[in-house]
Amino acid sequence: MTDDTRAAAGTAGTGTAAGQQISDTFTGSAGASQALKPKDPQSPKGTQGPKGTVKGIQAAAIPAFVAGQELADLGETDPRIVVLTADLAGAGRTADFRDRHPDRFFNMGVAEQNMISVAAGMAASGLRPYLSTFAAYVALLGCEQIRTDLAYPGLPVRILAHHSGMSLGYYGTSHHSLEDLSAMRAIADLTVVCAADANQLRAILRASLDLAGPLYIRLGRGRDPEVYPEVPAGFAFGRAIRLTEGRDLTLITTGSQVRPCLDAAALLAEDGLAVRVVDMHTISPINADEAIAAATETAAVMTVEEHNVTGGLGSAVAEVLLEAGAAVPFRRHGVPDEHVVLGPPAALYAHYELDAAGIAGRARRFLAP
Repeated sequence: MTDDTRAAAGTAGTGTAAGQQISDTFTGSAGASQALKPKDPQSPKGTQGPKGTVKGIQAAAIPAFVAGQELADLGETDPRIVVLTADLAGAGRTADFRDRHPDRFFNMGVAEQNMISVAAGMAASGLRPYLSTFAAYVALLGCEQIRTDLAYPGLPVRILAHHSGMSLGYYGTSHHSLEDLSAMRAIADLTVVCAADANQLRAILRASLDLAGPLYIRLGRGRDPEVYPEVPAGFAFGRAIRLTEGRDLTLITTGSQVRPCLDAAALLAEDGLAVRVVDMHTISPINADEAIAAATETAAVMTVEEHNVTGGLGSAVAEVLLEAGAAVPFRRHGVPDEHVVLGPPAALYAHYELDAAGIAGRARRFLAP
């Protein structure tokens, strides 16, 4: 099955489930998202298309696409690097590595569990394997192999889990990955990190070269707006990044939600609220000191994640605060404990209040007396 036939199979079941209500938000007629605006045939590149995707985005600014390019660059001086894909070289752009280092690229076919075990063998022989596929496939299908073949023996395999969360939209529950952080952070000796944008992904990949043990890297759908104008200097796993200061509320977030949280903080500033935003990029091991600082230095803490509210970033922060005895108003915000409805990603983020306006609204209700 090729990338194209796999995508076709994923979209074949996008019809409405029995009894499911799809509002105007998801059909685009309500104008809730500019991403749903029909394309003007005379419009230049960069305008919105009818399927909720934005055309004309530079590939270098797309996290899911920059991985292959960065790994190809790193591979010029590090012969240990090999890349594996489960028939998704196009979707994850690991084809960029294949084109420059064909003898170190392996398409394992639609066999994610086998791919993980093969990568383990490569790592055991001294190589540095980077394997790439959809997050839902690698984290959920391959959970046992990640635990037993990678984490237990401590092998340095790096997992590029792209199109995480609900970013595959209409492809449905089989392609959504809203449980992966919960599952992955429960595995001992596995580092779990989320990339907010292309530059942070570059920093993660560079830092990963000599990291001991396996690494799970959670990526978005490839439309994530810029957070870091340059590759962050001094990036370190387990060390959160404080992006803004504030005393009224701390938003602790990760991955795809970092940019919306920064924009939400700007909206809340118009209300006179000073909001601290923390990029908790590493979920395991979590930066406990930064979470405790938020609880002791600001009036309230809210976590924001594109993940089920059960077991992910919010649960991890709650565990830290409770064990530290930190008494602070606390709220988790993410996807409710349910299987999400179908729709284009932009509409889903608006529906679950995971865009800037939604996050700001949740924060206002949380802080209201």
